[in-house]
Amino acid sequence: MLTIIKTDSENPDFIALVRLLDAELAERDGAEHSFYAQFNKIAAIKHAIVLYDDGKPVACGAIKSFDAQSMEVKRMYVLPECRSKGIASQILTSLEQWAHELGFSRCVLETGKKQPEAIALYLKNGYTITPNYGQYIGIENSVCFEKAV
Repeated sequence: MLTIIKTDSENPDFIALVRLLDAELAERDGAEHSFYAQFNKIAAIKHAIVLYDDGKPVACGAIKSFDAQSMEVKRMYVLPECRSKGIASQILTSLEQWAHELGFSRCVLETGKKQPEAIALYLKNGYTITPNYGQYIGIENSVCFEKAV
């Protein structure tokens, strides 16, 4: 049975999943990983989600305030053995609903070109590619997205 909880960045299951995410990204991004890592600190995230499968934490995601109308989707991760089951879409939908409940009308996010599965996920879930924003302007490996929620 799948269960989703709303939490924050102090949740030990969220922290453990993010460590796995960071290890995978370090492998995929290689030398570029340190650039991205500086923008992915979780210390102050107030809105995180952990998805459990029969009590085992298998996926996570988070949102943080980006501007007055937008939340930024961060730290999306699904354990490799749980991928291709729609879990990432469930996390993403839950994050979008939470952003809407908090009074935000848009979600934005950044992912890397070396993460084609993530790009496909966001396109499948109605996100559109936008010009790179903020710290990602001019970064060749970054792809930025947005969606009204």
